[in-house]
Parts: sequence; C-alpha cells; structure tokens
Amino acid sequence: ACISLGSKTRAIGNAAKSQIVTNVKNTLHGFKKLHGRAFEDPYIQSERAKLPYELQKMPNGSVGVKVRYLDEERLFAVEQITGMLLAKLKETSESALKKPVADCVISVPSFFTDAERRSVMAAAQIAGLNCLKLMNETAAVALAYGIYKQDLPALEEKPRNVVFVDMGHSAYQVSICAFNKGKLKVLATTFDPFVGGRNFDEALVDYFAEEFRTKYKLNVKENPRALLRLYQECEKLKKLMSANASDLPLNIECFMNDLDVSSKMNRAQFEQLCAGLLSRVEPPLRAAMDQAKLQREDIYSIEIVGGATRIPAVKEQISNFFCKEISTTLNADEAVARGCALQCAILSPAFKVREFSITDVVPYSVTLRWKSSYEEGTGECEVFSKNHAAPFSKVITFHKKEPFDLEAYYTHPHEVPYPDTRIGRFTIQNVGPQPDGDNSKVKVKVRVNIHGLFSVANASIIEKQNIEGDHNDTPMDTESSSKNQGRDDELDKMQVDQDEGIQKSQAEQQNQADEEAENAGTETKVASGDKQDHAAQPKAKAKVKSIDLPIQASLYRQLGQDLINSYIENEGKMMMQDKLEKERNDAKNAVEEYVYDFRDKLCGVFEKFITEE
Repeated sequence: ACISLGSKTRAIGNAAKSQIVTNVKNTLHGFKKLHGRAFEDPYIQSERAKLPYELQKMPNGSVGVKVRYLDEERLFAVEQITGMLLAKLKETSESALKKPVADCVISVPSFFTDAERRSVMAAAQIAGLNCLKLMNETAAVALAYGIYKQDLPALEEKPRNVVFVDMGHSAYQVSICAFNKGKLKVLATTFDPFVGGRNFDEALVDYFAEEFRTKYKLNVKENPRALLRLYQECEKLKKLMSANASDLPLNIECFMNDLDVSSKMNRAQFEQLCAGLLSRVEPPLRAAMDQAKLQREDIYSIEIVGGATRIPAVKEQISNFFCKEISTTLNADEAVARGCALQCAILSPAFKVREFSITDVVPYSVTLRWKSSYEEGTGECEVFSKNHAAPFSKVITFHKKEPFDLEAYYTHPHEVPYPDTRIGRFTIQNVGPQPDGDNSKVKVKVRVNIHGLFSVANASIIEKQNIEGDHNDTPMDTESSSKNQGRDDELDKMQVDQDEGIQKSQAEQQNQADEEAENAGTETKVASGDKQDHAAQPKAKAKVKSIDLPIQASLYRQLGQDLINSYIENEGKMMMQDKLEKERNDAKNAVEEYVYDFRDKLCGVFEKFITEE
C-alpha cells in the first residue's frame, strides 16, 4: 500500500509505488502498524529511524505524518492516510462493479489491540465505508480455505485440524483451526509481530551497505534515495534466491556519486546471514500446538500464505517442525482478501452464500477491575481468557449503592505487543440503594463483539418492591444488609450468554459453575442457608423491575467524533481536488488529441480544400 502526495494531486497504489524513489519524503508506505499508538511508543520511535518520511506528534498524542501537499506543509493522522487508501479501493470497486459500494470487511492482524482496531474502524469511517466486520487475517485465510471444501467431516464427526502459517511483509502469524461441514472454529492463534519479509530485506541491506562502505567508500544509509534503491534491489535478489541456489549478481547503475556498484550472493550465504530470523519461525508453531492441546499426528495439513513463506529456509523450518509436507493450495498473496470478500458476502443481505459459521478467539485475556469499599481495596475478575471464543457476551452481577467504575485492561502485559494494557474505563451511572437501604443488584453485560472489540454493552438495575401479602408481611427472600455490606463490591456471580449461537459444552458449563462458586465465596453459601430458613415461612409477594442504566465509556486512544468529522471533511476536499485535476488533465488531453487529429486530416480528407493562399 503506497500513497504519494504531490503539488497538485495524490497518487495511490501502483502509481504511488513508482514514485517511492523520485518523491521520497512524500510517498507513504508501511503505515499499517502505526495505527492506535502514541508518538512516544518505543515501536514508533524505532520505526521513525527507518522510514524515509517524517513522523510527528499529533495534538492528541498519536502519530502523524508530515508531508508537502499542494505546495504546503501538511500533517496527516495515520487514520487519514489509511482513509485515503480505503477511499481509493472504494472508488476502484465502484468502477469495476458499476454500482455504489458501502459495506466492507477489513482484515487486521490477529494481534491488534482494541486501540489499534478502533483506529482502523475510524479510517473506514473517514473513507465513507460501513465496516461490517474487522476480521482477523488468520480467520480470513481459514474461511478462504474451508468454504470451498466439499469433503469436510460432518458435524458429529471428529473435526479436521489445519494449521495456517502466514508470514507477510512485517508480521508472522500462526493459527490452528478445526473444520466441520459448514463450520470452522479457531483453536489457537500465536504470532511474532516483529518478524516478516522486510526483516530479511533489512538483513541484506545491512550486509551490502557495509560491503559498499568498505569497497566503494559509500555511506548508503545517509542517502535516503540510494537506500530505497538498495532496498528494492535486495527484495528482487531475495526473490531470485528463492528459486535459484547459485551465485546471483547485484548490480546498480549510478548508485551514489555517479558510481556503479556490484556484488553477489547465494542462497547458502543468505540463510547464514538470516539465521537469527529463521530461529524465530519455530516458537509460534510450538506455542500454537501447546495452546490447542494437539499432537503432530492430530494435524491434517499445514497451509502457508504470505510472501515470506516462499523463502525455502522458512518452508523447511515449518516442514521439519511438523514432520509433514506443507501445502500450498491457497493463493499466498490473495487468501486474506478472498476470505474478507467471502465474509462480506455472508454478512450482506445482497448475496446468497453457503452457510458457514466462524468462531474466532480472543487473542489476549481481559480483566475487569473496580473499587471496593470492603477494606478499601479493589476487586477484579478475568472475564475473558486467552483464546476464549468470540464474539461472546457475559453478564456479571454486582451489589452496589452508588455509581461505580469498571476498568478493563489486558491481564498479562508481557503477552501484548503494545506498551499500554489499558482498554478503557466504563462508568455505570444512576445506581442507588433499594428503598429499604440495601444494596441494589446491578447486572452488567460485557462483550467482545464481531470486530474483536471489548465493551460494556449495557447495564441494568434490579428494583424489588414489596406488595401486601394475603395474611402477613413476611420479609422478602433477600440477603441481610449486614451481609451485603460485608461484600459490598464483591462479584456475586457470572452468567454467560452466547449471542452468536455458539453451543456451550457440558464441561464449559461445569467450569462456569465452579467459577461462580469461587467468585461468590463463602458468603454465597451463607445466603443459601438463609434462603432455606425463609422457605418455611410465608413470603410477601415481590415485584421485580429491571431499569437500564446509562454507561459513560472512556476508551483508550479513542478518536472523538468531532475529530473524525473534520477528517471526513478534509478527505472530501482532497477527493474534489483530485477530481478537478483529473478533469483538467482530461481537458488538456482532449485539446491535444483534437490538434493531432485535425493535423492528420489536413494532410488527408481536408487537403483538397486547402489552397496556397
């Protein structure tokens, strides 16, 4: 994905790629992993040193790109840059389909956090697209593989387990999926977000840059244009070495200071040079097998996608680990896009597609934390474990007398390739005590939605009111006020709803019951004893009413709607500028075409009408 900004217009896609060397500082590429990160993020600072264009801090602390556009300095947010790309894709699709395009499915790496996913969603909004789903790349590849298979086992049979290995330009992902007829379930996903094809290119660039420094006395890394040319040549050499094991030449004319440079390398040297990178192939494979609790003999096949999987040494590492031949039935470059297109067709009412259910997983465990007046401490509970099925909803019941905050964060910081584990803070408002002064029962529904985003979906308060009985005023079957005070903010129980039609097994239900008992603790048992005592007494009739409560969400690195609206307006102005420039060029070409056409006619059909005078 490339975007080149010029003095009059923007070039996007292949037109921009041809300007990488000629318009170095204003041609943007490799910006996907800049989404949702703060400018001070260590990853951003490391990338900043490698990128030929300039990164700057935005007013909200996020990453911006400084370029020269329409003969003036402009600062664009990463969301705006991706919005430009998506708007161009929208235009291309509309041109090919001859109809308006609004709905889409966008793929993201499975390791993207909530902040990064929301940033991509904002980019889709800027482009005027309705994103039906943010789909994990691993799930998209699995869908592209499974939906066309006619020989999958029936639902009641043992599923077919397939490993998908995706090593692209800048990231490495592994997933294990279980397939049955019309159904896929992701069992585990693992990843190394910092190894990909570009790391192999960098190894070659560093090697040749050092060679040229000693051989030709050229400091390549001080010249951005020369460095980009070297990157392009090293990428070509890497591809040639994948098909040829002999010595291959590297020749660049007028490289720097009007000097021609040359060198050579073979596959054995390349593999030795990249030994450290190749050693990082196996750990995610092993971790995926451990998380899925499978043995090598349980695996039906290994499918590889992504450009970097074409490197013979990478394929060899994967094949050796599984002791099995790898399969290349999927299109390595287009499998993710095909999966997204199929998912969009499934979600859209405009197409009739074979039914195929997809159960993805939560990449990181998520924990809720809240303040507890009991001993002035805090309460917390892990609501979604790693590799938990998604989309998924859970209902948690609290006993509260006043509004309270829920803070969501990723449980294990070392597992998340992101410096901040915060997801957001959710304030449950309008909570008050019951008429008799007891704590109110508040039910909070938390959810990981179809986009992989965590949210507090809704909250409700349960109001109980006594109604006169037939003969007496026996108190209601509730826990005493003193007991409620003793566990004022403790988690009472957790109920699980599965909104997406995922079936819970008996084992999961048993685990859930154990978890509820553990969370409720000894107080639950005491309450149960009280209920048995009350059962022998006549009860007053109780009226129960559920009232929805407002929720104020403060999400980490969330763009405000006003800011998004201003970005949408700016994108509209840039599209209008591109359109005007295109119309101007078309008009100039039409005049030139008319002149040449008329000149031909002067020497042809009009010649007999022309006199010397």
